[in-house]
Amino acid sequence: MDAAVFAPWSPAFTADPYPAYAELRARGRVHWFEPTRQWLVPHHANVSALLRDRRLGRTYLHRFTHEEFGRTPPPPGHEPFHTLNDNGLLDLEAPDHTRIRRLVTKAFTPRTVQALEPTVRRLAAELVAGLVKNGGGDLLAEVAEPLPVAVIAEMLGIPESDRGLLRPWSADICGMFELNPSEETAARAVRASVEFSAYLRELIAARRAEPGGDLVSALISAHDEGETLSEQELVSTCVLLLNAGHEATVNTTANGWWTLFRHPGELARLRADHALLSTAVEELMRYDTPLQMFERWVLDDIEIGGTVVPRGSELALLFGSANRDPSRFERPGDLDLGRADNPHITFGAGIHYCLGAPLARVELTASFGELLRQAPTMRLAAEPEWKPGYVIRGLRELRVEL
Repeated sequence: MDAAVFAPWSPAFTADPYPAYAELRARGRVHWFEPTRQWLVPHHANVSALLRDRRLGRTYLHRFTHEEFGRTPPPPGHEPFHTLNDNGLLDLEAPDHTRIRRLVTKAFTPRTVQALEPTVRRLAAELVAGLVKNGGGDLLAEVAEPLPVAVIAEMLGIPESDRGLLRPWSADICGMFELNPSEETAARAVRASVEFSAYLRELIAARRAEPGGDLVSALISAHDEGETLSEQELVSTCVLLLNAGHEATVNTTANGWWTLFRHPGELARLRADHALLSTAVEELMRYDTPLQMFERWVLDDIEIGGTVVPRGSELALLFGSANRDPSRFERPGDLDLGRADNPHITFGAGIHYCLGAPLARVELTASFGELLRQAPTMRLAAEPEWKPGYVIRGLRELRVEL
């Protein structure tokens, strides 16, 4: 694949990858990309099917050693990051994934999410009121970030005084999910993994001694036919819930408003009819996907569109491209806030479907709803810049005025 077409380190590509995706889809079903040694998969039908295909895995270590799989083990210095990451739900396969997901699902129930709704709405209303009082500001820093961080911290029972630690730790850890991360990025991720893990071990010890009504206490007590979570699994689950529980929501909020400002007709339509909010949130997630790529290992040879992809390969499933595929979406390049047929794959599919999707929808509906109500004249104050990351794609800031 020509690096000029797929150029994930180029600021111009990150700002608008969609023309390149159209070219990838036109050129075929799967493309070898030498700089990351991955196979790129751009079509909705393939991405959707491969997310459910048991011949693929988020890890291969449940079946092979690094050497058997033809991979170089990570440097020993990166071990704290990999211990933390590899014991989390997202990077495990059955049977461990099945066991942990079942236990986490017991604690993270629809009732838990429902019970949080009033808190989410109150926090959203307070944050938006602050932005309105100041006559505007950075929507990302003042509303988009603090809301999901506060909600997940509240769920986990993290004291308010400690919440400022969470976002920097999360950002440093998530740096490792970008393509070919630098040694400096790895060092930051390792440091954050050590500090975050130590913090959570203290929190878990406190909850063991004195359980509360929070998710950490519920996870400690969750068991199923004698099965429980180990301490490392508990730590890794809490980090995953925090990282996954806010990164996508933050970027969907900021990217979504940037999209609305560039589509004044659709923004006016939404302002005139708040009943469109639920389909609007789904459409904004489809139109500019916060997680552009999801990687899977090929555990057994598979065929994609006539190309055999051998065991040991890595697939890059292009969510952003799949969500703009004209073979699945009518007029995919148009923003339609009333779009009814919208099977976007922003939350993934299969056994790794996002556990927090219902909570993310509650948060997005609350924050967009409050901004529509309290700031009906909000407009863009400055052209935003994109952060350098491509996989988790978001703006540096979004300056608005009233």
